[in-house]
Amino acid sequence: MKSIEALADKIVRDAVHCHASDIHIIPRKKDTLIQLRMANRLIPRLQLPKEDCERLISHFKFTASMDIGEKRRPQSGAFSVKVNGYHVGLRLSTLPANQKESLVIRLLPQQEQIPFYKISLFPSVTMKLLALLNHAHGLLIFTGPTGSGKTTTLYSLLNETTHYFNRNVITLEDPIEKDTDSLLQVQVNEKAGVTYATGLKAILRHDPDIIMVGEIRDSETAKIAIRASLTGHLVLSTMHTRDAKGAIYRLLEFGVNQLEIEQTLVAVAAQRLVELQCPYCEGTCSPFCFSASHQKRASVFELLTGKALTSVLRHENPSSYKSLKDVIKKGIALGYIKETEYERWVYDDEKS
Repeated sequence: MKSIEALADKIVRDAVHCHASDIHIIPRKKDTLIQLRMANRLIPRLQLPKEDCERLISHFKFTASMDIGEKRRPQSGAFSVKVNGYHVGLRLSTLPANQKESLVIRLLPQQEQIPFYKISLFPSVTMKLLALLNHAHGLLIFTGPTGSGKTTTLYSLLNETTHYFNRNVITLEDPIEKDTDSLLQVQVNEKAGVTYATGLKAILRHDPDIIMVGEIRDSETAKIAIRASLTGHLVLSTMHTRDAKGAIYRLLEFGVNQLEIEQTLVAVAAQRLVELQCPYCEGTCSPFCFSASHQKRASVFELLTGKALTSVLRHENPSSYKSLKDVIKKGIALGYIKETEYERWVYDDEKS
């Protein structure tokens, strides 16, 4: 058992050292493949004997208080480890495939807090996002695919507002991604009856100034978030939509009426993590380069607010509105962003 513990520790330490965002443990017919996601690429790191796969996954599941005997259903769990003096949260997800079980581990460095001036690649957007937090009430939504940095951005903004404006901030998350003393954090626990909807109702009675809801994922949560913003609270949340306009259509799908959206919605920010031009490498960076330098990616935003938001709500085309396509093209022209990022984030949308 000690050898499996040592192997698991080695894999996690390697991932942290390489600044990886995810660990993939994949069972194959003849062996087990360990891959790390660095920036936007999956990089193979280890090949292990076939028999080690089940033992390794069982060890991680046991540590995360998951059901070791259950291999037919997907499971999720979480725990934290200490690597080189730093706490790292691990979020586990298993998936049964081909009568075998695979595991993906998301790494969430707890101490890693992006300074507010590094929230966006372009400082002017960062200042606009901070200015939005001055609103006494309303709804601010961040959209984007999984892993685009939405939650990290929210934490950075909220830490900034608690530090400078002394406002009571309560978060409702599933799971809590970063432990911080400056925020009151509530964990969603459906087994105990704490869903997004019930948790949000309870938070409203706890005198918050700002509420962060991890994700608006159903009609009930959407309507309670709208109600909270109507009753004098600033509500920040995330959604999974392709662009900023999509958040408005998603709210309508959830049964929120147009008038409530107009009265509450302050802004929608569509976020993407883009890969930056490396000053040392030509083309693709090596794993060593990732280990030596962390600043490989930065966030860009499509910010829908003010007159542009009003135009979209009136079903008009906003003038002088910068879409994600425009922002990425600007970054490429200035030499900050790799040209391949345009194809990855924009070209597919234009083709679809």
